[in-house]
Amino acid sequence: MHTYYTYILSNFARTVFYIGVTNNIQTRLWQHRNGQGGEFTTKYLCHYLMHFETFLEIDQAIAREKNLKNWHREWKINLIRKENPDLSDLAADWFD
Repeated sequence: MHTYYTYILSNFARTVFYIGVTNNIQTRLWQHRNGQGGEFTTKYLCHYLMHFETFLEIDQAIAREKNLKNWHREWKINLIRKENPDLSDLAADWFD
């Protein structure tokens, strides 16, 4: 059984947010941090994991991604702050 993730990344200043979907969040985050994550995350240096959700079906993860992308900035920040009030990088200790 696979696990899928919808995730929110941000830049150092927490001024830009990126929302994506993956089936391997550690590998995908490594790619983002090493310039292999796409133009947006490379341009705006969105390397910090703010929030993620897990799903058993890819359709659910994609639907959630689309939903979140339509949210206002304030709603996204409020969602992140529910579980991550300090806007810390949730993956700070994943890589050396």
